[in-house]
Amino acid sequence: MTQTPGTSITDLGRALRRGEISAAQLAADAVRAVRDRNATVNAFVLVDEAGAAEAARRADQELASGLDRGPLHGIPVAVKDLIDMAGLPTTCGSATSSGAPATSDAAVVTRLRERGAVIVGKTTLHEFAYGATGDRSVHGPSRNPRDPGRISGGSSGGSAVAVAAGMVPLSLGTDTAGSVRVPAALCGTVGFKPAYDAIPSTGVHPLAPTLDHVGLFTDSVDDALLGYQALTDQPVRPLPDDARSIAVGWIRAGDIARCDPGIEELTHELVTRAGLACEKVPGFPGWDRADDLFDVFTALQSREAFEVHRHHLDADRDRIDAEVFARLDKGRNISAADYERADAARRELGSLVQELLRTHDLLALPTVPFVAPPIGARSTLVDGTELEVRSALLSLTSPWNMTGTPAISVPAGLHDGLPAAVQLVAAPGHEHLLFAAARAVEAAARDGR
Repeated sequence: MTQTPGTSITDLGRALRRGEISAAQLAADAVRAVRDRNATVNAFVLVDEAGAAEAARRADQELASGLDRGPLHGIPVAVKDLIDMAGLPTTCGSATSSGAPATSDAAVVTRLRERGAVIVGKTTLHEFAYGATGDRSVHGPSRNPRDPGRISGGSSGGSAVAVAAGMVPLSLGTDTAGSVRVPAALCGTVGFKPAYDAIPSTGVHPLAPTLDHVGLFTDSVDDALLGYQALTDQPVRPLPDDARSIAVGWIRAGDIARCDPGIEELTHELVTRAGLACEKVPGFPGWDRADDLFDVFTALQSREAFEVHRHHLDADRDRIDAEVFARLDKGRNISAADYERADAARRELGSLVQELLRTHDLLALPTVPFVAPPIGARSTLVDGTELEVRSALLSLTSPWNMTGTPAISVPAGLHDGLPAAVQLVAAPGHEHLLFAAARAVEAAARDGR
């Protein structure tokens, strides 16, 4: 047994514990898969073959001695290259990196090691995690396994590709505006953004600290639940046996942003077919501000990202991708008063979402409003209107970073031959309902193939 797309962490774990395969074999298979496929999809920037072999050897010894660290014990994983691993460089996808090895592990890497996971290497990201397309990095663009001429999405594109291409069954990314859910949707994997700070971010290089979340990619909803439970201190309540009683408020994507009607129809039909109690609700009723929702988000992100990277703008202009530099530099134009107004709007949005989640167990909508465009494309036509790719990709995901609510992207099948996805959103503490509904949607998508 090797990890190919669709091979679950549970199945690999059973095989390990039955002695049908070793952690050393799984690690070697993962490294071989990266060597074979990375030239095509550019998921990894660094493979730690020696570190993975040593971790796998230790996992095999522990399992043989009766020490079982849980479902990730002996499982190959990958982490986004803005998450520190002691002894390895963290480049953040930028030529500004000194190349010096990190002196300590990020908290989430420590948790992976404590759970016995075998970290294979570090994955490609959009420079500084500041882009939704995944095609601006000193290491080159990560590429969609469905069509390498198309974007993976970003900024955690390499982590999504690593799972979608069958290199590893679990990878970590970060999500500030949709940077886990967007590439998950475009590449056809599950992508989970937990509630704010549910997975610790110490040792993860920030972009916009009040919006950043550590998240994960897997091939299945059950694997995402296993990974999340291993990495958080916030236990998930038992999932209900029957998801049909879960009340879902379907937010029409057009109430937030322009969306391909075919994707909206596909995803809404899937949620209904999954047997969930689905009722259409208006997007954020009571939101009557003149500010556009994405403008509020942009003010928050822009100012925070500028403050985080101000030193790079002063010292490294010629070593930063011009597009990323321009986006960072715009943050200096967001005044303290502008930020305070945006923060007040964020609190208002949070109250509206809380009210929606008092009357509905979950909210649902498409994850992204169109399928993956070609690498380098900066505009795309959606329902007869030309849209800027980056802002449109993030338009349906970024609200949930402002509210800090958990959200999961589940593959919904193909639209025009490329992956589309459903996004489910819950209140913190209701992750059991989120995963139960996601499992039902996943089953409905599988049955509809």
